[in-house]
Amino acid sequence: MGEEIRWVKTHCARMDHGGCGLLVGVENNQIVQIKGDPQGYLNHGYTCFKGRVSADRLSHPDRLKYPLKRIGERGEGKWQRISWDEALGETAENLLKIKDKYGAKAVGFGVGMPKGLEHFVLIRLANIFGSPNVIASQDVCHAPREITGVHTCGFYPVADLHNPSSLILCWGGNALSTNEEGQLGSLVLEQMKKGAKLIVVDPRRTEIAARADLWLQLKPGTGPALALGFLNVILEESLYDQEFVENFTYGFEELSQHVKRYTPEVVSEITLVPAELIRQAARMYAAAKPAALLWGNAIEHSIYTFDYTRSLNCLMAVTGNLEVPGGNVNAHDPKIMGLGEFVRADLIPTKAKEMISAHHRIIPRLMTIAPAYFRKAVLEGIPYPVRGYYGMCTNPLVNWADSRVTYEALKSLDFVAIADLFMTPTAAMADIVFPVAHQYEMNDIGHYGIGHGMVFARPKIVEPPGECWPDMKIMNALGKRVSPSELWKEDYEEFLEDVVRPAGLSYKEFVTKGYLKGPDRFKSYLEKGFRTPTGKIELMLSVAEKFKLKPLPEFVGQPEEIDSEYPLILISAKSRDYLHSSYRWVEKIRQREPHPFVEIHPDTAVAYGISDGDSVIIKTRHGEIVQVARITDSVLPQVVCAAIGWWFPEGDASQQFEWRKSNFNMLTSIEKLGKEFGTPNLKSLSCQIRKG
Repeated sequence: MGEEIRWVKTHCARMDHGGCGLLVGVENNQIVQIKGDPQGYLNHGYTCFKGRVSADRLSHPDRLKYPLKRIGERGEGKWQRISWDEALGETAENLLKIKDKYGAKAVGFGVGMPKGLEHFVLIRLANIFGSPNVIASQDVCHAPREITGVHTCGFYPVADLHNPSSLILCWGGNALSTNEEGQLGSLVLEQMKKGAKLIVVDPRRTEIAARADLWLQLKPGTGPALALGFLNVILEESLYDQEFVENFTYGFEELSQHVKRYTPEVVSEITLVPAELIRQAARMYAAAKPAALLWGNAIEHSIYTFDYTRSLNCLMAVTGNLEVPGGNVNAHDPKIMGLGEFVRADLIPTKAKEMISAHHRIIPRLMTIAPAYFRKAVLEGIPYPVRGYYGMCTNPLVNWADSRVTYEALKSLDFVAIADLFMTPTAAMADIVFPVAHQYEMNDIGHYGIGHGMVFARPKIVEPPGECWPDMKIMNALGKRVSPSELWKEDYEEFLEDVVRPAGLSYKEFVTKGYLKGPDRFKSYLEKGFRTPTGKIELMLSVAEKFKLKPLPEFVGQPEEIDSEYPLILISAKSRDYLHSSYRWVEKIRQREPHPFVEIHPDTAVAYGISDGDSVIIKTRHGEIVQVARITDSVLPQVVCAAIGWWFPEGDASQQFEWRKSNFNMLTSIEKLGKEFGTPNLKSLSCQIRKG
């Protein structure tokens, strides 16, 4: 007779941006059920399908359980099992060899989207090692909104979904399918039940667009023009918050003159959104008190993301929706250890001048390296040679723009080490592979350092299999081998104690509480102003000339010109079933979405002789892939929407699991980059299609 089911409270992670409170049922060191915690701060009992089946990853037969060393050619898929001592020793030896020859900055430390404390242990490892180069996906995820917000407002404006809003303007996001950090779709639905209106801006009819009071189906690539059209209506019709604008903004007159040319009629020609619908939406947003602008990751997938995020910052500001309950707020952290102290930023004081990105004059305060610039350093030695890479929670061969360049970079490096749950296409290119523990197999803290003013407890629930170690433990052990051991912990779990100690808590006490949230401080600008050079919201940037930035946001055209050879506009969308390139090995999820589907309008399908379920070749100027047709009127006739993150775990290991076949990033390029963040075009690409 088995033991009685034991229920443990935790928070979801790595299946999405995480944060849903969970109740996890355990029996004989096995997770037997996962359900939403009704007391969960963010989800109130909701959880998605992939969260409910997330434990299926733990016992998967293909899971990595022991450290591996490459014995064939790089990428050939031939491995030898080695001990932890050997794996750590070889990694340390190679990293130190590169450091001795080229300097510490010749090693890049890579991270994807973990959303746990390991992210910051990795930054600590880089800093203590002496490398200013942490390679992350922030150029296309989070940083454009966060850093632009800091330059414009003095803080990162987060939609407050915990206080009543009169209206939610959901711009380029689909919260009912894929969630931002702490911005769960269940919170949006609760607001709507209480009477909040919903406006959605999206080129696709998404789940959330289908529920909207107004849906603005814009032409892909024209979002900045639409935002400037909203500003035109609000300023020309004097719908702005006059008291806030007069007292707390800088550059209002200049912005007012600047947006005069973006009339609804002009913007309608650009975006295909009817002029009267633009007026109606802008008036609704301006009239709602308060209104929250819930902006999605899609607005960061263009070389013009700086203009896009700036225009939306201005929209929040002129309507007086900043720092008010139910609007967009400055989320303050609870009493926890500060990031700078945790990552030992003091040990690398010249980082901003020495990092790869400094050569490319990226926007100040962005402290990670855009993948495009990292690969340029690897392949061309610009601005200096980079010869080593340690990566965790990341699969750049599939997820970075221009996968061919990533492959060449991984091939050419002197040494690559990867830590992961499974053998991914990127891990297949490594020299050493470390097997990691899953979220449920280690103690962790979630949402630290991502600007949402809260941290969540993720206690260990079951023991990991084989010789799997938490990422934090791996890096703590590696740190002792490549840098002074006194800068590291006797036990890696001391990192957890460090974070919550300022709150007067032990980690165990923090787990009992479940989460910590910082204080609400609305309208603090009345006393202190805003943390910008002028002390006001900078509708026009006062430091534009100093940092070679645009003072005012503008629309300069489509990211790519559409022509007769490539007449269709290609976009992509995240899947509610997967997270980027992860979990295609989880059978229950794969059954729900077995193939990479490309959405094609019925009229377009007829024109190209394509039927539902057909193989479709998608071709851009940069490459071609094959996906499976899904005929739907959720996209415009001139638009096709492809799946992202595809590789095939069941595929040929010697070919890195067929990452070329259906991978969206075979179609993207890093030839053109946005100056401010090093962002490539991931959407609004010109393409052609044909039946496969």
